[in-house]
Amino acid sequence: MTSRSVQAGTAAWELLLPAASAPARSRGRSLRSALRDAVRSGRLAPGTRLPSSRELAADLGVSRGLVTEAYEQLTAEGYLRSDRGAGTWVGGAARTAARGTRDLAPRPVHARVDFIAGTPDLSLFPRAAWAAAHRGVLAELPHDALGYPDPRGLPRLRTALAELLVRRRGVVADPESIVVCSGVAQAMALVGFVLHARGVRAVGVEDPGSPQHGELFASADVATVPVPVDDEGVVTGVLRERGLRAVVTTPAHQFPLGIGYSARRRTELLDWARSVDGLVVEDDYDGDFRYDRAPVGALQGLDPGHVAYTGSVSKSLAPGLRLGWLLVPESMTDEVVARKRMMDLGNPALDQALLARFVERGDYDRQLRRCQRAYRERRDVLVAALDEHFPGTEVTGIAAGLHVIARLPGRCGPQEAFLRRASAAGVAVRPLSDYADGRGPASCSGVRHRPAVGPEVSLVLGYAHLTPARITEGVRLLADAARTA
Repeated sequence: MTSRSVQAGTAAWELLLPAASAPARSRGRSLRSALRDAVRSGRLAPGTRLPSSRELAADLGVSRGLVTEAYEQLTAEGYLRSDRGAGTWVGGAARTAARGTRDLAPRPVHARVDFIAGTPDLSLFPRAAWAAAHRGVLAELPHDALGYPDPRGLPRLRTALAELLVRRRGVVADPESIVVCSGVAQAMALVGFVLHARGVRAVGVEDPGSPQHGELFASADVATVPVPVDDEGVVTGVLRERGLRAVVTTPAHQFPLGIGYSARRRTELLDWARSVDGLVVEDDYDGDFRYDRAPVGALQGLDPGHVAYTGSVSKSLAPGLRLGWLLVPESMTDEVVARKRMMDLGNPALDQALLARFVERGDYDRQLRRCQRAYRERRDVLVAALDEHFPGTEVTGIAAGLHVIARLPGRCGPQEAFLRRASAAGVAVRPLSDYADGRGPASCSGVRHRPAVGPEVSLVLGYAHLTPARITEGVRLLADAARTA
């Protein structure tokens, strides 16, 4: 053998020795796997001649037939090539695979206190009740329920959700018009694809509002047009001026301003939708969390023919469950279901059955009450801490949800400098201006979108994921940062 083939033989022997020591029944499979890995990793380079089957079998102490079979299998797959009478060589088809596994999940903010809005307290997830529901579902679920599900969702879950949403949110919910989704994100994308297929190329989005709405509709090749929000809700006159026929809204608790749409504005919005035969997409992302009174019912209940309603368990249970729902007007149902079927053939049947049981047995209502108590307390702690450390702070918006808007006294500005000091103090926080779209016509809005360089400090403070002690600490750190000006 040449020096290269001798080296290959030695390397092969070292790489394959563990495979040769495998149990007899799995030895052939282990040998083939080890050879593949050696070629993929580049330890056996393309063009390298391998030892003969007789030599390698002797070195490894296995039968020649085992090595011959491995060579033949990998030759058929393209890892090796064999020239009659000239031996076996490493082929050139395989390329070194990238090592390591990346985690693309959102990274936690590295800060002493994180006031970034939108995250619930994941420690409140009801592990014991969820595990009990899981055991119950596994025991009772028929075998055929594990096949491909109805793309709309399991009938059992759609029925349970319809009853829940009618009772808690005042929607008009026919189980036949409910589509179980992978959270609100997929619901928005589904609506976007259907609107695009109908010729709609632009939808209105609240300004300020959630940046995710624009990104999700862009994935369906639908542009988003910022529509200003005043102290009553989205400004419907702008919808008419811009010739829009669809708009995304958060009427129960607008994000991020924290207002609830007024009765007058809700009526105006539905009048607009009827006049243009348009669609209002209602994102009820935290509609269950109202602390000073019973939550206002969903907009969809007033006109299910012009409102698509969506929500999820991301704030009440955990976003990692990826379970949500979409109620669409009857005229859109078939198109949405067809698109859902093409996307993923339906959500996991076991997860759906589990949530259905959780809702049916009252566990979901108990979880909502538990979260409401915790979040109400944390909001009260935050407001009290702001009053103590930042006298004169204006906390706006209704007592609801998982965040507040805090307009700090003018002495705390300018905002850009305050944010730098907060970051240096180890506090993660975002200003209201981060959620405003610069393309929006600020003059039409009752809320001016102040740039980060302005004198006034307006913060969006998320509190649900923080303990009362951490909330107090965070506000104190902000106060210390303000005094360093």
